[in-house]
Amino acid sequence: MAKTKTAKIRLVGKPIALKAFGILKMSYPEACCSLDANNPLQLLVSTILSAQCTDKRVNMVTPALFAMYPDAAAFAKADTAELEGMIRSTGFYKNKAKNIKAACSLIVGKFRGKVPDRMEGLLELPGVARKTANIVLFNSYGKNEGIAIDTHNIRCSQRLGWADTDRQDKIEQELMAIFPQEEWGIVSNVLVFHGRAKCMARNPDCKACPVRDLCPSAKLFLGSGAQTHERLRISAK
Repeated sequence: MAKTKTAKIRLVGKPIALKAFGILKMSYPEACCSLDANNPLQLLVSTILSAQCTDKRVNMVTPALFAMYPDAAAFAKADTAELEGMIRSTGFYKNKAKNIKAACSLIVGKFRGKVPDRMEGLLELPGVARKTANIVLFNSYGKNEGIAIDTHNIRCSQRLGWADTDRQDKIEQELMAIFPQEEWGIVSNVLVFHGRAKCMARNPDCKACPVRDLCPSAKLFLGSGAQTHERLRISAK
């Protein structure tokens, strides 16, 4: 049986992307980081835990975790088995515990107990790539050094015609070229909210989407059956 070709979603121009984002920003004025954290360290740890895990689950785990380990020194000295047990439900708990302990040891030893507030410093920490660094920089320090690209950002930016690659680094570069730097952190948060509310991986709610007239994939979804929906669905990687 011949394979069905996946529909190619066209890229839109910068003016259309900016217009669509303006509408999305007004549609989700509450858009913010959904991880519960009171300081940069808590946000760093929460973001590490959120890999392959929902923010809701992470927020269920972290209150007891932060009560047990109130600072970087406490995490660095944590008993590995005990830490693993507390974060087990977030998945990949052994690797996450290892990275949290190692990152906090470096924060204590090199950064005097303070989570770095620069991209280059954050990227030195075990378990921290650009996505995590961007989340911490914007949501804890108010700095826009890049755009955090998660599964919602990948899916929404592709469907909206803002990016045409699956690579996180390339998508970040493409979005940074479209939007002014002062909007970079907001772009990420807004796309997360839009991805959860309307542009879901399966069966996106295009009829109720505030930017359906500016989205090149909306017509494809609205005029298609279940088979085309599946072909158009962009899997998070």
